[in-house]
Amino acid sequence: MATREKIQDWRGKILGFVDKETNGKKTLRDFQGRILGTYEPSLDVTRDFYGRQVGKGDILMTLLR
Repeated sequence: MATREKIQDWRGKILGFVDKETNGKKTLRDFQGRILGTYEPSLDVTRDFYGRQVGKGDILMTLLR
């Protein structure tokens, strides 16, 4: 079962969400629900919306602008 975490700025404005699955995979979504990127823990890789590798490790928050 996936869980959802809100990402907020210092004023409390919701910037996006992180959906976490039981296997550790994370999906970053913007405020409107569009997928910005994913993190795959088995490979320790973060990918953007297009599936391109953007970095090693969990750097999903860098995709939230």
